[in-house]
Amino acid sequence: MTITQPDLSVFETVESEVRSYCRGWPTVFDRAQGSRIFDEDGHVYLDFFAGAGSLNYGHNNPVLKRALIDYIERDGITHGLDMSTTAKRAFLESFQNIILRPRDLPYKVMFPGPTGTNAVEAALKLARKVKGRESIVSFTNAFHGMSLGSLAVTGNAFKRAGAGIPLVHGTPMPFDNYLDGQIPDFLWFERLLEDQGSGLNQPAAVIVETVQGEGGINVARAEWLRALAALCERRDMLLIVDDIQMGCGRTGAFFSFEEAGIVPDIVTVSKSISGYGLPLALTLFKPELDVWEPGEHNGTFRGNNPAFVTAAATLDAYWADGQMEKQTLARGEIVESHLKAIVEEHPDAISEYRGRGLVWGLECVDKSRANTIAKRAFELGLLIETSGPESEVVKLLPALTTTPEELDEGLRTLARAVRDCV
Repeated sequence: MTITQPDLSVFETVESEVRSYCRGWPTVFDRAQGSRIFDEDGHVYLDFFAGAGSLNYGHNNPVLKRALIDYIERDGITHGLDMSTTAKRAFLESFQNIILRPRDLPYKVMFPGPTGTNAVEAALKLARKVKGRESIVSFTNAFHGMSLGSLAVTGNAFKRAGAGIPLVHGTPMPFDNYLDGQIPDFLWFERLLEDQGSGLNQPAAVIVETVQGEGGINVARAEWLRALAALCERRDMLLIVDDIQMGCGRTGAFFSFEEAGIVPDIVTVSKSISGYGLPLALTLFKPELDVWEPGEHNGTFRGNNPAFVTAAATLDAYWADGQMEKQTLARGEIVESHLKAIVEEHPDAISEYRGRGLVWGLECVDKSRANTIAKRAFELGLLIETSGPESEVVKLLPALTTTPEELDEGLRTLARAVRDCV
């Protein structure tokens, strides 16, 4: 693909140096539909990034777009604080009837603010309020957000350093297979809990991702998650599952913890819950944990009504008949077969592939090579990103609605990018 140099002057002179994704994709995007995104010069890219997992149903999904346009055209409420609105009612009813009740999940729904880190902050705050304790246990290579409470339970040193102050009341434990299977699961954690001299205060909660997206596509085994849930129950700690990137069907089931057969005490959801890329976040918790006083945790943008509209339309269109999970798992098998072939072709350069559903990663032996592969993929018309503590993993997050033909095209492009860079 021949790419003319775009005019980036206003971004470089006016926008903050903190911008990141645009540095890897030096073009100006103009429109998008489905799994395709177009820049202002008409170049077409296949999107295997999906808004960092916020566009599970593709760009400008026509079903969701129609619902949103109809709502706006009739002057539906846009901003409503946490007032009761018809849009919120429709979402809550769909969420209860299509998602919660069929899974026998009794959760209350809280709208903590529009982003994932808002959901995490509310979860941590609630856990501490319920248990009357400060300490939260997280896991190595975890990522839970960029606000201070979320950073305190995030592992990445670069992101933590940006806080500028000590990050306290969070203690990391080894994630599944962090020690390459040499140590029994939770041996260190259990020992610290038992030993009055360990220095670990009794935790209020444990927060975990079932698949660590930003941490390098580290997939927790179902048996490890079940053992963690049992440990939390035994030791009087709440279990928080951060399902912000891996929920909403990314791993197959609507919630990523369903495969393990566990019921977390608290769940955080954001990114693709609106279906359309509109900001929306939920903190879900068991009814007995709903000890909030009215207004005790609030915010101006707790209720994004246009997002309620698209979220309800998403549930009705994609989750009412049970087919989305089967489709995602089937398309995940397509991805896995291609990645397996790439690893077999380049065993000295690509050490491993791993993932679930439609989230996958390729780990590079030379850690710097992942960024080189992502850059080459962009030149070939494919958007992918990297993850891991040293950006050593090529990360794939195609939309759940990506067709088998688009998956094949993108994975062949990825194979070529790897071949060109190793």
